[in-house]
Parts: sequence; C-alpha cells; structure tokens
Amino acid sequence: MNIFEHAMKMEEDGRAFYLEHAEKTSVPELKRVLVELAEDELKHYNIFKAMRDEQPVEYHDSEKTTILSTVKNVFEELKAEKKELSFQRGAKSIWEEAREVERKAEEFYREKANEVNDETQKHILNRIADEEHRHWVTMENVIQFLERPQQWLEDAEWSTLEDY
Repeated sequence: MNIFEHAMKMEEDGRAFYLEHAEKTSVPELKRVLVELAEDELKHYNIFKAMRDEQPVEYHDSEKTTILSTVKNVFEELKAEKKELSFQRGAKSIWEEAREVERKAEEFYREKANEVNDETQKHILNRIADEEHRHWVTMENVIQFLERPQQWLEDAEWSTLEDY
C-alpha cells in the first residue's frame, strides 16, 4: 500500500468514526462539530485520491478547515443559551480516541512529507498535517468542555483558539 492509499484509508476510517458518533450524540452542537470533522476527512480523502491517481491537485488556503471557528461558535452559543447539558456515558472516551487518531494522522503526514521528493506533495502533506493538528486542538477543547461544561464555558478564552 502506498502513502496515498494508506492516507485514504485513514481518512475514510476517520470520516466513518465521526459520522457514526454524530448519529449517536444527543447534543446537536457537538453533532455539528462531528459532521464538520467528517466533511474535512472527506476533503482530505479526495485530495489523497487525486494524488494517488497522479491527477493534478492543489491545496488552497480557501480550502483550509474552519473547524476551530465552528467550535468557537458552538461554545459561544452554548454559553449564551445557558442550558444544562448532559452527555452520554463514554462521551469523553470517544473524543479521547478521536484526539489520538488525529495526533497519529498529523505525525504520519509530517513523516511522509519529509520522505517525498515532489514539492507539491510535500506541501499538501504538511497542510493536511496542519489540519489534523487543528482537529487535535478541537478534540482537546471538547474534552475539557466535557470534563467541566459550565466552568469551561465561563472561563473559555476564544481569542487563542484561532491561533492554531
């Protein structure tokens, strides 16, 4: 299996994971985050498929994930609504698993970016690794939120979230 087929499989698995858990969550705001993550994984899958098939592919800044903005908006909405939240058992472990998957994906793409000779491929692998890092930051924030929702909403510092 070449780099791009492996990457496609990782992205396909990630998308399936996010969609499965989006279906199961009872919190619409978290569902929105999971669906957007699934969309990002599909976008990555299509980029890697084009690279595997040796089709011309570019990565534009306009295609960059907006997940951190989405998370910021979701948490601001939750804070404004001041509603009591309850989460299904095991919710935190799902997000922790996703966080680890994103960490490994980022690591894999950075490693492969150092191995390829083609500058376009190197650039795309690094940009997608950056997106996987943003996904990791997303998971980290959701986990903190799940651990202490009311306190987290009250203390949240939105200004630093976009820096990733």
